[in-house]
Amino acid sequence: MENTNALGEFLRARRELVRPGEVGINPHGLRRVPGLRREEVATLAGISADYYLRLEQGRDRNPSVQVLEALARVFQLDADATAYLIGLTRDRARGRARPADEKVPVSIRHLLAQMPMPALVQGKYFDVLGANPIATALSPSIAPGVNRLRSAFLDPRERALYRDWPQATAGVVAQLRAAVGADDGDPRFAALVGELSLKSERFRTLWARHDVRRRVSEISRLHHPEVGDLDLYRDKLAVTGTDGQLLVVYHAEPDTDSAHALALLGSLAATSAVEGAATRAPEDH
Repeated sequence: MENTNALGEFLRARRELVRPGEVGINPHGLRRVPGLRREEVATLAGISADYYLRLEQGRDRNPSVQVLEALARVFQLDADATAYLIGLTRDRARGRARPADEKVPVSIRHLLAQMPMPALVQGKYFDVLGANPIATALSPSIAPGVNRLRSAFLDPRERALYRDWPQATAGVVAQLRAAVGADDGDPRFAALVGELSLKSERFRTLWARHDVRRRVSEISRLHHPEVGDLDLYRDKLAVTGTDGQLLVVYHAEPDTDSAHALALLGSLAATSAVEGAATRAPEDH
């Protein structure tokens, strides 16, 4: 993920995704590019074609916020992607010390244990740092030590769980872009993106799009092998006092088929936990 022209790569990727008709240009003749030409972008943004070329080639890395906002309008970026674009031009903090491991606060561990719905703590690198039994029952990939990005793209069980796997994977990659921001020199993120780029064609395709999306409340459409279809809200709440940890909670709309199925899953998880505890208990003498 380390690169020397993050701004240029983003501009080029977004330029190729915009069709001429979407910005009022009537395409005519043979076009060698899938989206807009550089000179078309420059005209629409009110800058010179030579200046835009320098931006894409990395020969000018300090455009004004006004120029970047104009380009964002041409590329039809939303607020999150616009903020990401502006962030790419800021000084990058390299070589910053990272914690050796991420520890879940004690109070959050207690909260996880008491929550009746699936809940987990996710670290800044998308590692599962803690999870309650019903969350692990929901998906085997929701277990401490598992990386959710790897499981999303490389674990067939996780792919089978999602009824809308293409949409779900597009969302997680866009959120990864937002999490990384301009700090593309982070070695842990670089290693993770490099591994997934080598092992997953789907990830490579999505990463090349440079989509950006901040975390929002979403609906996960799942098919669980034991309880059937589930439509669950997925909310991500920041864990204060940590370096990017999130409390991720899955919950169903009350009095729906999904709510009943989730209650059944909770019963199964509780039964499994009791049986597991009995198996581990020492024999009486």
